[in-house]
Amino acid sequence: MVERSPYLKLFSHLIMVLGVIIVGFPLYLAFVASTHTAQDIVQAPMPLLPGSNFWQTYRETLFGGGGGAGSTAPVAHMMWVSFVTAMVITVGKIAISLLSAFAIVYFRFPFKGICFWLIFITLMLPVEVRIGPTYQVVSDLGMLNSYAGLTVPLIASATATFLFRQFFLTVPDELVEAARVDGAGPMRFFKDILVPLSRTSIAALFVIQFIYGWNQYLWPLLVTTSEDMYPVVIGIKRMIAGGDAGNEWNIVMATALLAMLPPAFVVVFMQRWFVKGLVDTEK
Repeated sequence: MVERSPYLKLFSHLIMVLGVIIVGFPLYLAFVASTHTAQDIVQAPMPLLPGSNFWQTYRETLFGGGGGAGSTAPVAHMMWVSFVTAMVITVGKIAISLLSAFAIVYFRFPFKGICFWLIFITLMLPVEVRIGPTYQVVSDLGMLNSYAGLTVPLIASATATFLFRQFFLTVPDELVEAARVDGAGPMRFFKDILVPLSRTSIAALFVIQFIYGWNQYLWPLLVTTSEDMYPVVIGIKRMIAGGDAGNEWNIVMATALLAMLPPAFVVVFMQRWFVKGLVDTEK
């Protein structure tokens, strides 16, 4: 039996505490900055304790419009745009990937293997190769400055299709035969058996794809020119002018912290299913 040294245990805990401090201290500074006025932040030394401007800053941030020389849209509206975009991308990716993987694994049709590899090979194409033609199509269809333009080009996912395919391959053939004996058609087998079995994988992909959709920057930067369609990530960038002049850093920091809350909530709320889904997918 291996005996654990108390010094080794102490050292490992010190490393973990140090990691928490390294990750948490910038967040603490951002919170402190969001509770002071813009004038207090730029003075040296910067305050290290929370101030008394908390409610005023967050009320102005959420409902009064972003600060600085860029965006003037309320952050609450930008967060709504980000939420709708992330949810549509997430649900769309999962739904299409489930159906694609189901067809590839359980249906027989000509060139099935080629179809799978055509889907899989898109993983090897960098974003820079695809983004120009995709933008041209979106522009020609009149989808700029719309939720459709923000979401539809990002819905298809080769990664999710591959993960669901790998999971479906582990489903015992006995379940397929039992469903066939009971008279279940393909869609009933998919709805009543495969989808419930895939719930942990769906949860894991939901977390990954929600964060992916929420943090989109490059694509919304191309397809949105109206402030009403800016997601919160674009809003943060537009709040920051060149240099320190004109930047209301308390508003910027408050917006950054607010933008972190939905992804953090999704990760914390779905952590158990997220970990189990990743483990089940690897089996």
